[in-house]
Amino acid sequence: MKNNLLLLLLSTFFIGCTTPTSPNNHNDYDASLALKYGADDYGMKKFVMAFLKKGPNRNLSKEEAFQLQKAHLENINKMAEEGKLVLAGPFFGDGDIRGIYIFDVESIEEAEALTKTDPAIQAGSLVMDLKEWYGSAAVMAIPDLHKKLEKKNVTEGER
Repeated sequence: MKNNLLLLLLSTFFIGCTTPTSPNNHNDYDASLALKYGADDYGMKKFVMAFLKKGPNRNLSKEEAFQLQKAHLENINKMAEEGKLVLAGPFFGDGDIRGIYIFDVESIEEAEALTKTDPAIQAGSLVMDLKEWYGSAAVMAIPDLHKKLEKKNVTEGER
């Protein structure tokens, strides 16, 4: 009896290990959407992520800091409108890492050229650390979705 029970438990274990348990049965797969967002077979794609860090030049007057931040945000909007920047945002707090960008570009060099257009980088207020990142191609849906959620643009902020 013990051997039969052990055999039953082991066979159940092995059957469970060989049975597909993926929560996605692929019935929701949308080939046209995968193509639109550049997804591979796993629904993923390569991006370049930028970590925006505090730069050496942070001693600006309140007015200079405001103008630089406004120009920085306008540049973010420009890169997003061009389809090169799919996600951007600051981190809370006052740590050394200030925010991130996720670029939809082919190479770190292309992302580096884009970061050089940022007035905060040009002024030395920020520096960037660029890394290739493999993430969900669904990130590409964020810009269009964000437009539907945005009541006012970040460049319309107050002093």
